[in-house]
Amino acid sequence: MILVDTHAVIWLSQQQELLSNAASLALTDGWREGTLAIADITLREIATQIVSRRVTVSAPLDVYLRFIESRYKVLPVDSQIAERSVRFRSTYPKDPADRLIGATAIVHNATLVTKDERIRASGEVNCIW
Repeated sequence: MILVDTHAVIWLSQQQELLSNAASLALTDGWREGTLAIADITLREIATQIVSRRVTVSAPLDVYLRFIESRYKVLPVDSQIAERSVRFRSTYPKDPADRLIGATAIVHNATLVTKDERIRASGEVNCIW
């Protein structure tokens, strides 16, 4: 399974040139194999970015979110993810969304597509960029 971080979801739908070659290949393979997923918090992060105008989309917010939801398997927070999200080492990003996304990758034994250097440097999550 390929778990896609929030920025990579947005870039894949809007600015594919911002993706690295390795990320593009992993996403293409995941798309073909039907193994692309997002953590549920990613939908909230996307909504927040659109409402705050940090990201511009051509569709209404609800339509865009449904589009994203239709393209990925959405993995909800469960007890394992919640528990794992509070057990990262101090070097892992403190942002709760980053912790939920990382924990989702770990619990589902997924590879995370992320440009986030702090997540990758932590060594706690299997990442591609």
